[in-house]
Amino acid sequence: MSTDSRLYSIAFNKCPRCHEGNFFVKNSAFSKDFDKMHERCPHCGENFMPEPGFYWASMFVSYALYTIYILATFFIFVQWLQVDLDYYLIGLVPTLILLTGYFFRVARRTWLTLFIAPRPHIHTEVTEPK
Repeated sequence: MSTDSRLYSIAFNKCPRCHEGNFFVKNSAFSKDFDKMHERCPHCGENFMPEPGFYWASMFVSYALYTIYILATFFIFVQWLQVDLDYYLIGLVPTLILLTGYFFRVARRTWLTLFIAPRPHIHTEVTEPK
C-alpha cells in the first residue's frame, strides 16, 4: 500500500494530511486509553478537532463497519461453513465487544480523512505546547 494514499492513513493511525504523524496517542486499540487523540498532528500541525461535535457522525461509519463485519462473518460461518446459528451468535457477541475500540478508532480516522485533502510531502516539524 502506498504511503501517499488515504487508506494508508486510516489503516496505520496516521495523519490524513501528511501521513506521518500519529492520529491517536497510542497505536494499540486494545489499551486503556484507546480513545485519546492528539489535538494536532505532531508532524504537520493539522487540527484533528475541526469543530465541536465533529466526530458525532463517525458513529455512522462505525455502524457500517459493524454491519459489514456481522454480514461477512455470518456468510462465512453460517452459510459457507454450516456452523449452527446459536454457536455463531455465542461467538459473535464477544468479538463485537473486543472490536469496539478498533472500530471506534477506524471510524474516527475515516471520518476525518473524508474532509482533509492529503499533502504527504509536508516536511515541517511542529512541537506540541507544554
